[in-house]
Amino acid sequence: QVQLVESGGGLVQAGGSLRLSCAASGRTFSTNTMGWFRQAPGQEREFVAAISWSGDNTFYADSVKGRFTISRDNAKSTAYLQMNSLKPEDTAVYYCAARRSSGSSAYYTRQVHYDYWGQGTQVTVSS
Repeated sequence: QVQLVESGGGLVQAGGSLRLSCAASGRTFSTNTMGWFRQAPGQEREFVAAISWSGDNTFYADSVKGRFTISRDNAKSTAYLQMNSLKPEDTAVYYCAARRSSGSSAYYTRQVHYDYWGQGTQVTVSS
């Protein structure tokens, strides 16, 4: 079992930056692909970014490519999402997720690919 806790959300003006953190505890963290998803009010939860266990492989949704960066520190059992040039349309609850199985790919973009989820952190971008 893996427990995930997100932090770092808040209110920011358009063009600003935030860094989200996802602290993991429980089972071994370093072998799991990690992902970030987001859900805006009235919308489906959507994929944002994913990172392989080693950090060598990452994958991003087109909507955030070039603005967001996913990273991880296995020694701290923590994954991060650096969000720059934020836009009002980035407003959502952001969730981190982890796969149960190990692997070197980051190409896991669907919710069903992930076994563990955090409770989410709110990000609000004002115009």
